[in-house]
Amino acid sequence: MGSSKPLTLGELFDSFEREAFRLETLDDYSKSGSVEAYKAFLAGEGKSEGYNSDWVSEVRGYVNEGKRVYRVHILSRPLTPYLRFELGWGYRTNMLGGEEFFILDTTERPNPLEGVGDFWIFDESAVGVMRYDGAGNFLGSEVLPEERAAEFVAYRDAALRNAQPFTEWWDKYGGD
Repeated sequence: MGSSKPLTLGELFDSFEREAFRLETLDDYSKSGSVEAYKAFLAGEGKSEGYNSDWVSEVRGYVNEGKRVYRVHILSRPLTPYLRFELGWGYRTNMLGGEEFFILDTTERPNPLEGVGDFWIFDESAVGVMRYDGAGNFLGSEVLPEERAAEFVAYRDAALRNAQPFTEWWDKYGGD
């Protein structure tokens, strides 16, 4: 009796049927992608033509198929320069494709998910844990066995219970 090889994170994106959820926990992902866009942001330049268009197009395709792509970012104020970039440029751009964002602000309360790191969960059954080093460099992902999914569904549910929609949060704190 052979065992099948676990899917990669990319394969999970290609095969999910209903929803993809991401938990983000870091204050700085600047060494993991969008490096040039982040440098432009720091220099006070505007977004380049087509900024993040591949992801927006991918998300739009999922949404048009009736799938949901959404995330919660755990953060506290004041925002790091990277978070101002990610939320102000990234989230507001990605929303154009239909991605949904929520903020779990821990500025004035404890983090209910202390110690939980970044992950994606697909259809409440497949989990990809994201690994980063202390400097924010992406080290890779690990797809966990399906029996671990319930644990991450509980993390997702706790994050959503304690979060608020990004647009509401941004209207209140985006300028901070």
